[in-house]
Amino acid sequence: MKVLANDGISQSGIEALEKGGFEVITTKVAQNQLEQFINENSVDAILVRSATQVRQELIDACPSIKLIGRGGVGMDNIDVEYAINQGLHVINTPNASSSSVAELVFAHLFGMVRFLHQANREMPLEGDTRFKDLKKDFAGGTELRGKTIGIIGFGRIGKEVAKIALGIGMKVIANDGYVGEAIINVPFYNGQSIDVKIETESFEEVIKQADFITLHVPNQEQYIIGETQFGLMKNGVGIINAARGGVIDEVALVNAIESGKVKYAGLDVFEKEPTPEIQLLMNPDISLTPHIGAATVEAQDRIGKELADQIIKLLS
Repeated sequence: MKVLANDGISQSGIEALEKGGFEVITTKVAQNQLEQFINENSVDAILVRSATQVRQELIDACPSIKLIGRGGVGMDNIDVEYAINQGLHVINTPNASSSSVAELVFAHLFGMVRFLHQANREMPLEGDTRFKDLKKDFAGGTELRGKTIGIIGFGRIGKEVAKIALGIGMKVIANDGYVGEAIINVPFYNGQSIDVKIETESFEEVIKQADFITLHVPNQEQYIIGETQFGLMKNGVGIINAARGGVIDEVALVNAIESGKVKYAGLDVFEKEPTPEIQLLMNPDISLTPHIGAATVEAQDRIGKELADQIIKLLS
């Protein structure tokens, strides 16, 4: 059986699949050439991340496909319900990348509150001529310890964010339409751990109370953070989006930064990927990454193994 890993797969995943008797194709096929490639090569399973779209038209045109796999959590680039109705297996890896995304949230948070994203732009240009001025400009940092973090979306990733936040001494509040309460187990290096019970609150209460807000929700039909929601937040709030583009109204975000309502902003995802708005890219007050939440060696290794295990179980 043939598996097309169109958006890549870790070496450990390839080895596991080959050991299970599968042929793995890692050729990157352009979206408009997928149908022809799949049919010419009689591909049995296609693995994607966020780049490749697997829509109804492709499913109908490629009768050899028995399984669609998503390396990650979000499935909005796949017509999941239609595929299942056609008898296809649709799988993803909901656990594999949670820790990596959570750590990126804190990479943005730690960097923003100490202005690292700005200092790393200015120091190479003016560090030798304006060192004292830059020291003064970036001297007003704040600590995360003791601050309140509001987590919108308290699923696997949101809970991983809570673990880190609790570990560094932050107060955690959360909102989720499906989770009423959760026990967060905070593990330590020596095998010890503590359990912390967190009861979710209303969306409005979370965004009103939080010093920092981080979003961990699936793709939305409309913004959940816009002008009205920014108006309810504390002055000087920080906000991170490592979930999906289109969750935050980016125009409203820029306006909130310019007004001083938002002091810190970090974006890993954008409404117009892969061509984010220039107003975001050139804004010195925004910490930016190019959708790398799950892009760690460890996460990709876990994703590859998890996909391989599921494929072998379902198709062998």
